[in-house]
Amino acid sequence: MTKNAADHDFHTLRLTRQGAVAVVLLDQPERLNALSPLMLKEMRQAIGSVAEDASCRALVLSGNGRGFCAGADLGHFKGTDSAGEDATDLGTALHQSYHPIIRLLRGMPKPVIVAVNGVAAGAGCNLALAGDIVLAARSATFIQAFIKLGLIPDAGGTWTVPRLIGRARALQWMMSGDALKAETALDWGLINAVHDNDQLMDNAMSLAFKMAAQPTRALAGIKSLIDRSTEQDLEAQLHAEATLQSELGQGRDAQEGINAFLAKREPGFTGE
Repeated sequence: MTKNAADHDFHTLRLTRQGAVAVVLLDQPERLNALSPLMLKEMRQAIGSVAEDASCRALVLSGNGRGFCAGADLGHFKGTDSAGEDATDLGTALHQSYHPIIRLLRGMPKPVIVAVNGVAAGAGCNLALAGDIVLAARSATFIQAFIKLGLIPDAGGTWTVPRLIGRARALQWMMSGDALKAETALDWGLINAVHDNDQLMDNAMSLAFKMAAQPTRALAGIKSLIDRSTEQDLEAQLHAEATLQSELGQGRDAQEGINAFLAKREPGFTGE
């Protein structure tokens, strides 16, 4: 039996349900929702439970307070001494704690809407950009802060960002470490929309409810095909489209959609 995605208790975030929409709210506002080991563990549990719960048909991810996520909580990392000893292996931390979350968001068979309510920096920025649709408050800023620490962008940023804004702007942004205001991020194509601060969550939830009423398997197929399209030639993409269309055409939602169209009524999709 599938566990309901709202049946967990967490210390660093909140997981709630509104109908078919699940909301994960990072909830360490005094630390700008910085990614501590516990928060990373709980995010993996919360997002994983949403991915597995068929009754959840859309996910909204946001942060509590004046920041979305300030990136890694550096207080949990050991610095390197002159001999290079006792340092935290950042690559291991990425493999174990960050990558599973990015994979869950990118591979989730339902839409992920991210509402960036304030600063999104470092891994927190790339966490936001792993969503399918990214909305931002007017006060939000996006920062690839890694260069200021002598590091490279991680948490999937070097994969996601060039696909969104192109190589030239990705290099400029990541090499400078400059903050992007929400309006600039929108102009560059990094995000989907900017909303007044007090309207952000209402707009995110409205979009999530709209997505939750759509045919879920078709939405999942769109996600998969779009991600593959940058790495396949036309013939491979045509084959992938035909294969998936054949599968979806046998499903209840496709039958409902066609019947509703012919009857000139609104469809009632069930996600099947």
